[in-house]
Amino acid sequence: MRIINKLPVKILIGIVTIALACVSATTTEQTAFEEKAFIAGENPLVQTYTLNEQGQMQEAERLPRGTKVTLRDQEPEELPEGTFQRIYPKSSEEDAADGQRAEALYVHPKNLADRKSETVLEKELYVRTPITIYKSNKGPEIVGFAPKGTKLTVTGFNGLNASGVVSKYKVRKADDENAPEGFAYGKYLVQTQEEADAYYNENGEYDKAKKAKYGMDLHGGKAEELDYYPYERTKIKGKEFCREARAMYLNSHAAIHNDAYIKLIKETGCNAVVIDIKDGPLSYQSPVAEELSPTAYKKAQVSLEEFQTAVKEFKGAGVYTIGRITCFNDKYYAKDHPENCIKSKSSGAGWPSAYSRDVWYYNVALATEAVKLMGFDEIQFDYVRFPESAYEMSLDKSTDFRNAYGESKAQAIQNFCFYAADTIHEAGAYFSVDVFGECSDGYVTAYGQYWPGISNIVDAISSMPYTDHFGDADTWSEPKAIMSAWAKSAAKEQKKIPTPAAARTWITGYNTPFWAPSVTYDKQKLKVQVDALYEAGLDGGFIPWHSASPIDQYRMYKGIWDYEK
Repeated sequence: MRIINKLPVKILIGIVTIALACVSATTTEQTAFEEKAFIAGENPLVQTYTLNEQGQMQEAERLPRGTKVTLRDQEPEELPEGTFQRIYPKSSEEDAADGQRAEALYVHPKNLADRKSETVLEKELYVRTPITIYKSNKGPEIVGFAPKGTKLTVTGFNGLNASGVVSKYKVRKADDENAPEGFAYGKYLVQTQEEADAYYNENGEYDKAKKAKYGMDLHGGKAEELDYYPYERTKIKGKEFCREARAMYLNSHAAIHNDAYIKLIKETGCNAVVIDIKDGPLSYQSPVAEELSPTAYKKAQVSLEEFQTAVKEFKGAGVYTIGRITCFNDKYYAKDHPENCIKSKSSGAGWPSAYSRDVWYYNVALATEAVKLMGFDEIQFDYVRFPESAYEMSLDKSTDFRNAYGESKAQAIQNFCFYAADTIHEAGAYFSVDVFGECSDGYVTAYGQYWPGISNIVDAISSMPYTDHFGDADTWSEPKAIMSAWAKSAAKEQKKIPTPAAARTWITGYNTPFWAPSVTYDKQKLKVQVDALYEAGLDGGFIPWHSASPIDQYRMYKGIWDYEK
């Protein structure tokens, strides 16, 4: 200071100018450093921190991994609580745009990545709900399966949403070096073995659902082995789910020759149609079938273009379109692929096995193709079960069900529903399943259907409580009584789980009994069935069943679609 005081004024001004220039240069250098980074973590949300007035670290907001942030300091800071990197959620350009400089946050350096592809840090995960392992991140092709509790090694991921949640992980089984690598939905995976092994029982739902028992072992499986974790209901962009469908069933011939049906639909409150895609023969020449079941392709009813035109005409009428596919009862596929069918001395041999992943893939590939080519709003699967003779087949020790993964029949059916629902939803349609009326009796059936295990997954569960299928005497003459008893039982099954499907029921629309018709089913006979459904709380709609789709009979009871509760 004494030396400076003795210097001439011009020299002092020069020194000050140089000093200011140095300060300015330093400041410019500090603010000029700006590097982009991404929030990374083992969980969707990553904790950040701020420094309070006392210089102590305190928790701030949680940022989704994948969030782009700005670094303005080259090196992490050593603070009493550890090493932290200062970050800014905004860039300097964004600061300038809103006129307010972003507040600095602090994060552990391990929670920063140079690229978005490096922001998911999980190295291993565990299976909470049995998963299908897909060949790719798109499409239904299957490479493997992992049951509940399986430990997985994570090798990548696909799809990171704005909340930091991964859609699909690339995985392989941790204890099997030869296991194929593929993709699995992240919603079914958890981070600890304890979480994976536990069963969902938030409000006692698991305790209620697992109690299903029968007086004897039906060999269908145990309810306690199934998954009841609430399935998140899908909302498909641009398509609203038909929560209460007053539907008309149309076989392939009726769907193609549709003028009278469309006219009738426009005259009534019918808001949905169920159109056969596959019921025995295929309705149209499917490219998927041409590759996977040539016999089915050759036996198809009409060309692809004819069927596309027919579906388009129904969509033009403003109704919700549901494509029906019979799954595990397919003689044409069985002829092409006996290796995927049940082998047994009992009746039912030659039935495509619900254990076979090739059979799963064929039916779901047909479904996704129909959504893509026809624009169906929903796919309905029928015959999602083992044969009716499954019990006798199970007693026959020579029966080969093609059970590659050691599942019970009920597990195979539920796991197929998970696979089909996820894939069809991703393709852009809703998903429903038909079940036998027997499912309302509260036990796991011999053919693998268990109401809560299916209703928990699908968008609509369509049971078939036909009035001539129940009881030991003439139940069909008084349909209200038999339907009321059935509906009350089904309503109890719906209440066993927190997220049941819409109960959209098939009602008897043909003259009964089917083996020797003597009772005419007119509008009144149909109306009392619907009354019974709504009185029991099964308000997801109804579908009158008549395999012939007879226009004259539909006209006779057309008022049923204008039903008033």
